[in-house]
Amino acid sequence: MQFQKTLAFGLVALTCVTATFGPALSHDFTVGSLEIKHPWSLKAPVVAPVLGGYLTIVNTGTTDDRLLGGSSPVAERFEIHVSSVVDGVARMRPVKEGITISAGSTVKLEPGAAHIMFEKPTQRPAEGEKFKATLQFQKAGAVEVEFVVQKGATANSDDHAGHTP
Repeated sequence: MQFQKTLAFGLVALTCVTATFGPALSHDFTVGSLEIKHPWSLKAPVVAPVLGGYLTIVNTGTTDDRLLGGSSPVAERFEIHVSSVVDGVARMRPVKEGITISAGSTVKLEPGAAHIMFEKPTQRPAEGEKFKATLQFQKAGAVEVEFVVQKGATANSDDHAGHTP
């Protein structure tokens, strides 16, 4: 009988902890009808002239919006870039007009595709650390988010080690 009471108490305690901290650990942000999910960055080598930023944006609204740019205290410049392969050669270019997030759609900024470029880093956060950035949307406005730094790049990702701003 004592075991059942202890088990029941443990389950209640676990449920309370999960309910209390679950949303805080989810690492998501909201501005207007936009949900910004899990902003992250790769741990950059000391010689890298840039840091890449990645996240998912969900537009739950009925009108399109556009990610125009942003800023961060960890870098001199914030740009939105898109990667592509043309004639077997990987290319990266800034997207000056921003990225549209259509109503009811999801846009992923990820290695090897559209992504955020933090150029000329003034800080190099270590793995597991977080850094702030402000994203600027055309309609929803500005929202401050935190990027969490994760392990280094894999063979299939875009670590930007050879990129020059």
